[in-house]
Order: sequence, then C-alpha cells, then structure tokens
Amino acid sequence: MDKLYDVAVIGGGPAGLTAALYALRNGKSVVIIEKSVFGGQIVNSPKVENIPGFEAISGDEFGDLMLNQVSKQGAEIVFDEVKRIESVNETVSVFLDLGEPLYAKTAILATGTTHRTLGLPEEERFIGKSIHFCAVCDGNFYKDKTVVMIGGGNSAFVETGHLTDIVKKVIMLQDLPMFTAEQKLQEQILSKENVETHTGTRIISYEITDDKLTGVRYEENGEEKVAECDGVFLAVGLIPDNGAFANVAKLDERGYFVADEYGKTITNNVFVAGDCRTKSLRQVATACSDGANAAIEACKLL
Repeated sequence: MDKLYDVAVIGGGPAGLTAALYALRNGKSVVIIEKSVFGGQIVNSPKVENIPGFEAISGDEFGDLMLNQVSKQGAEIVFDEVKRIESVNETVSVFLDLGEPLYAKTAILATGTTHRTLGLPEEERFIGKSIHFCAVCDGNFYKDKTVVMIGGGNSAFVETGHLTDIVKKVIMLQDLPMFTAEQKLQEQILSKENVETHTGTRIISYEITDDKLTGVRYEENGEEKVAECDGVFLAVGLIPDNGAFANVAKLDERGYFVADEYGKTITNNVFVAGDCRTKSLRQVATACSDGANAAIEACKLL
C-alpha cells in the first residue's frame, strides 16, 4: 500500500477546506481531492456579503484564501475526480479517474452540488455557448446586449446584480408567483432600470434561429410570449452528485447524503459535510460548520 493518510477530503469547497483545516490543526495528515475549482459554487459569486468577518468579498477570492490557508498548514492537494471509494478493514480506498488510488484511515465527503437545468430540447447543445450558469464567468460576452435570467432565488438575484453592470437588459423569469430571494437583495436588484421581471411563468422552449439562440418562449397568465435575448443564464437550483458513494453513505430520495450535524454515515470511518448532505440551510457558514464537525468526529475516531 502507498502512503496512508489520516484523512482524505473529497471536495474543495468551504465544507471540504474547513474539514481539512480542522484535521490539520489536530495534527493529522490530510489529502484534498478536487476535480475542478477550489472554493465550490461560491466561486461563481462576484460579491458575497454574508460570510462572517468580510463586509464583502468575491467568491473566487474567498476560495483562494481558504486553499492557501490549508496549503500552508501542510495539506496535500490532488486535482482529479474521485470515481468511488471503498472502506475495508478500517482503510478507505479512494479510486481516481486519472491517478493511482489513494488510501486513508478516514474520509470526508464534501462533494457539493451541481447546477440544475430545465431539460428542454437543444439545452445541452447550447450550454457554455448561449446558456450559462455563471455571470461573473460569462457575463462579459453579453456587453450591451439582452439576456434572460431564469430563476428567482438568491443565486438568480446575485447573478443578475453582476449582469446589470454589463448588459443592456436582464429579463428575469420566475416560475413561482413571487421571488424567493432575500428581501434586501430583491430591493437592490429590482430598483435597477435595466431589469425586467415576470413571475408565475412556465418556460416552454428556447428559440433557435439559424443555429443561434435568440430567445426564450414562455407562458404567462395563459398567454405564450417570447423574451428575445442574446443569451440565457440558469439559476434554477442545485442537485447533489452523490450516486458514486451510495455504497458508503445512505442517500435520501433527492440524492443527498443522510447525516446529522456530525456528518456520520452508515460507514464508521466515512463522514459527509456541506451542501451534499440533508440539511435545512445551504450557505457558506453552514458548510464551514459541517466541515468542522465532520473533521472533529474523524479525529475522535482516529
């Protein structure tokens, strides 16, 4: 067997990085495996104002600060995708997509969530071209143009806030009778002159002309309408990506890990933390709390 770590953290968002920090501070050897970007979903937020200690900070900057912190504490960093894990004889085997397996005495799953889509025809083909999830990443493609934002929660409003400084117009389409974002956030965004809103809508299809996305067809009050646009941003929720770990942690009907605040699972030396688990509130603050709890429990076991 190769090196045996005390803790393997799968996922480099706030939950995973906090778990790594707490384990490192307890003198444990830690490896963190991340398949894409450290910081998790928050890196898509250009301005975050509800993280304790920061009046305002970009999600990308916050992720970098957390990564630098655990790196200086001695964490080993691996960029790869974990395909599955197995726990046998008090050792967790972590199987990677590209690299050789890693081994640890305990594992903390902080796998986060992925973006939900509408499942409409042509959607998958245009994702990354005319359909996006991240305004801070792709908003500049639409300078002085018109875009549609589908969604009405906090994420939709944060993304819209970034777009309003770039685009000519943002058309917000929400399927519920009202927006669900925090009231203060709604007030900030809805006061902007280049934001148009529609609630109680049903998205029917994307309008495609000459192989280009040119609008969104939707129903409002029984009437079909088309929001003409140059691009679309989706903020319709997140889904967990936990199926590969169902052998070590129970999943609920929506695919979230079933666990309490301590992150314990059906497998003695496997813990979970962050947005990937069952919980009532998914925020940076609660993700960090999850990571701390899971790490302390893992250290107790060790």
